[in-house]
This record gives sequence, C-alpha cells and structure tokens, in this order.
Amino acid sequence: MKIVILCGGYGTRIRDVADNIPKPMIPIGRYPILWHIMKYYANFDHQDFVLCLGYKSQIIKDFFLNYEAHTKDFTITLGKRDGIEFHTAHNESDWRVTLVDTGLQAMTGARIARIRKYVGDEDFMLTYGDGVGDVDIEALLAFHRAHGKALTVTGVRPPGRFGELVSDGGRAVEFNEKPQAAGGRISGGYFVASAKLFDYLNDAEDLVFEQEPMRKLVADGELMVFEHDGFWQPMDTSREYQLLNALYEQGKAPWVKW
Repeated sequence: MKIVILCGGYGTRIRDVADNIPKPMIPIGRYPILWHIMKYYANFDHQDFVLCLGYKSQIIKDFFLNYEAHTKDFTITLGKRDGIEFHTAHNESDWRVTLVDTGLQAMTGARIARIRKYVGDEDFMLTYGDGVGDVDIEALLAFHRAHGKALTVTGVRPPGRFGELVSDGGRAVEFNEKPQAAGGRISGGYFVASAKLFDYLNDAEDLVFEQEPMRKLVADGELMVFEHDGFWQPMDTSREYQLLNALYEQGKAPWVKW
C-alpha cells in the first residue's frame, strides 16, 4: 500500500529553526523528520512512498537522489571513477519513493488531488511530513478495512490549538478547525483513504483538505476516527523541535522502532 506524505508547506511557524529548508527536512538527530516518518512506516513493511512536494522541493529531491551520501558515512578516493566506499549503518534499499511537484502555492487538498495518478484506485495511507507518533499502523489499517468508508483519520489528544474531531462510536460527527480551546481529539494525520476520497477533492490551488472536504466527509458519514492514546507530536515550533531532538538523543523517542 502506498503512503502519501504532504511535504509542500512553508513551515512559517518554525522559520527560526530552519529558514532555508523545507519543514520535512528539519532534522531529528542526524536525519530529517521526513526520514523518521518513512522509517516508521517501513517498520510495518510499508515502503512505497509518494511525496507531495512544494516549497524548496529540490532539497528533498537532492536528498533522495544522493541518498547514500546524505545518510551514510563514506570513504572517497579522489581521482578514481568508482572510488567511493559507503559504510552501511542502515538499509532502505527496499524503499520506493515517488517525488511529485504539486505546486508551490497549492494547499493540502489540491496536493492530494494532484497525486491521484500515482495511487490509482487502491486504498492508500496519508500523513503530514512534520509529525511523528507511535500509531499502530496494522490496527489502523484493520479498522479502516472493517468500516469501508472513504477516510479514516487518527484522532489524538494533544494541545488544543488544532482542529477538533468529535466522534461517536468511531464515526466522525463533527470537525472544527483549530478552535481556541478544545478538550476532544484532534486530527493527528496518519490517515487511510479509499479512492472515494478523490470525489471530495479538486485541483483548485486554495482547496484545504482539512476544511470543506473534511466537513463534507463528515456530513456524508464517510469519515471515521481511529482513536490513538499513545505518543503523537508535531514539529511546528522551535520548542517542539527541541523536544523531539531531546527525546531522540536520550533514546526515549517512542516512534523509533528500528
């Protein structure tokens, strides 16, 4: 199953940490947060990725085009045509990564709509390129397959500055985007979608996935909530950047399963 990752935003709230790179390339330890997200999915044997690129897309392209040089120690003998020896610390040779320019100014709904030809008519997973968690991917997939609706969103319980999900028996009954104060679950990403999702999307640059499409899905009874009470943390601020790096450096990162 393909995993679509939204990687195109500007990351304006975290410019003090990384002003010259796209947000998914902000590092946790040695590797970008995007790599951590992909590595987590790969731990569940899901290695077929579609990256929705936008802001500074060339940096992400270069990372994967020169993947070994970016992620491994190596010895180079200058002047020799094949004079590079990579010292393998980990192996992602079974990853398949499709990188798609989805527009510099496009919002999330448009970005998803523009990768349809790469996912076809099969179910696919979808998440954001700026947050990590210890979501049980296999349980999430089983939940989605059991209900057969267009979209499953993972509902988490972080700070109330995000959109609030209200659910009843697993079915979404209300979606409120970024309330000032909220005590319920919020969208943590880690979606699973069927091809029916594309019926709610279009190519308009200003289409925000988390607004009208989500509200229509709720109204049609096509949005279900997988409740996750474990770890989930976005990287939206320098404080969150420091938190995630501290967890990683201390060996206490719940998402590190490799």
